[in-house]
Amino acid sequence: MLTPLDIENKKFSKQMVNGYNVDEVDDFLDELTADYEKLYKEANESRTKLEELNNNIEKYKNIENTLQSTLMMAQTTAEEVKNVAQKEAEQIIKDAQTDARASVEELNSQILMKKHELEDIKKQVDVYKAKMEALLISQLELLKDVNKEE
Repeated sequence: MLTPLDIENKKFSKQMVNGYNVDEVDDFLDELTADYEKLYKEANESRTKLEELNNNIEKYKNIENTLQSTLMMAQTTAEEVKNVAQKEAEQIIKDAQTDARASVEELNSQILMKKHELEDIKKQVDVYKAKMEALLISQLELLKDVNKEE
């Protein structure tokens, strides 16, 4: 690609017969050089800006990939935490049910023991009543004997 300097330094051989006006050619080349220089600078600036934008795109693609990876890890971690919490909840329920069964068995055992104690006490009351009745009968007999003797 020609540079503005190449256009500016271009020299043409001069012909005496039927040649172009040298001043007009020089003026045209000066105008062409100025326009070409402007376009050349704009093209370079555009290339630089394009490279910068491409670098930014790469940077943002890397950030996007990092964010996607982070999001996937967060989702995986959330699932793992949810599963662990679910398992812990199930274990707590199982432990509570086991404790409840043990408490029920303990209470049933205590109820059975209290029933036996109640039956023993009833038997003791019956024995006591029988002894008291026998004692009262014997006391009545004594009183009758005492009354007969008088």
